[in-house]
Amino acid sequence: MEILYSSTRNSEKKMTASQAILKGLADDGGLFVPDHIPALTCSMRELTGRSYQEVAYEVMKLFLTDFTEEELKNCIRRAYDSKFDTDVIAPIVEAEGTYYLELFHGATIAFKDMALSILPHLMITSAKKNHVENEIVILTATSGDTGKAALAGFAGVEGTKIIVFYPKNGVSPIQEKQMVTQKGDNTFVVGIHGNFDDAQAGVKELFNDRELAKELAAAGLQFSSANSINIGRLVPQVVYYVYAYAKLLEEDKLSDGERMNVVVPTGNFGNILAAFYAKQMGVPIGRLICASNENKVLYDFFTTGRYDRNREFVLTSSPSMDILISSNLERLIYRIAGEDVSKNAELMNSLARTGSYEITEQMREQLADFYGNYAGEEETAARIRAVYENTGYILDTHTAVASAVYQKYVADTKDKTVTVIASTASPFKFTRNVMNAIDSKYDTMSDFELADELSRIGNVEVPNAITEIRTAPVVHDNVCDKTEMKAVIKHFLGVDA
Repeated sequence: MEILYSSTRNSEKKMTASQAILKGLADDGGLFVPDHIPALTCSMRELTGRSYQEVAYEVMKLFLTDFTEEELKNCIRRAYDSKFDTDVIAPIVEAEGTYYLELFHGATIAFKDMALSILPHLMITSAKKNHVENEIVILTATSGDTGKAALAGFAGVEGTKIIVFYPKNGVSPIQEKQMVTQKGDNTFVVGIHGNFDDAQAGVKELFNDRELAKELAAAGLQFSSANSINIGRLVPQVVYYVYAYAKLLEEDKLSDGERMNVVVPTGNFGNILAAFYAKQMGVPIGRLICASNENKVLYDFFTTGRYDRNREFVLTSSPSMDILISSNLERLIYRIAGEDVSKNAELMNSLARTGSYEITEQMREQLADFYGNYAGEEETAARIRAVYENTGYILDTHTAVASAVYQKYVADTKDKTVTVIASTASPFKFTRNVMNAIDSKYDTMSDFELADELSRIGNVEVPNAITEIRTAPVVHDNVCDKTEMKAVIKHFLGVDA
């Protein structure tokens, strides 16, 4: 059955999956959503024993209905290959009776690789399907991980350019080094004076700039997005929750039909929204546990029904979650508003105008599957230390937030359901914070010395993503004010004459 996509703010204009992937963001500022969430056509038992690539096809074919079997399988084959350092793509590790779904085995050692390895192939295929002759300019903002994963995915891809903005002092040293050493004539990286929300707001503004769009079109260029707002990012993320359930079922960690809880550390809400979609498809998922750091806007939302970004922005040791505007939450709001585009638009306009909105009691009742909580910096560090001392397993700072929140959930609910925690980044990406959490004696070491020591005490190899940037030269040293983003882009694209 064909699935069409429309904006969360206007349901009249329908488009195919490939058209929505190319566009990225709807003209009205809304996000593309499917006209229904498809049910899985395979039982969970039938998915046991299948490779990650095979599960990906079974899930993605249901959302991307205008892709042929050959096109989609080709995209999957090219995405999930030797770029990943493990054949299983997303291994599951048990520690303290909880299952950590490791989503960081791709080229940039963060969960963004799971979707951004395939997005360039989906996008190029979409361009061919829709006879697009313009060069596609990927414009994205990053809180640390999306940037490098997108750069790695699109570098050297014919017919594309990619521009990444990141908060200059809001990412880890390793994250910044990964981005600014990126090779490729079609890549451009810019640090901005501001935080991630500033970068994301600037990118959205540029997408909605009609005059700029005309200038780009005249030069044979058009914008698209690699941010999690792109439906081509969200659909691949649904896959690993389906895969995780099938894998636990295969290993007799679950009985068929038994529920599995999911814990996700999130700032932009896309990763936990993907778990929600997996549940809607028929995966027996119980509670969706939303873990926040000290930027706890989502925790407050789930607790009170009020979303309010009017608060101090806190720089934490889990920078990919340092976000106060959770863009993907709009897709959930649209859903619980009964897919009422006018109600959703009203709430999003309130957010833009006042920085807050409040959902109705009826909408809140539909959030019963969600549980929100947060972990502070000390709690996060204590969790890294405790898990290491108890098991020898080393968590990164984001996964530690999720682990700490999961402990609070169990204390609050006494629920002992089998639980999967989305492990969203390698500890090697945040070596200083991770190693200091284990023992403060490590603070005198350099970042790369810390990587070697982490490898030794955790008995894991230093990932290639770290090895390759040790001596890599800086290629991108661009910095601008958030008000200068448009001028910087036009200069890079050669349309500023």
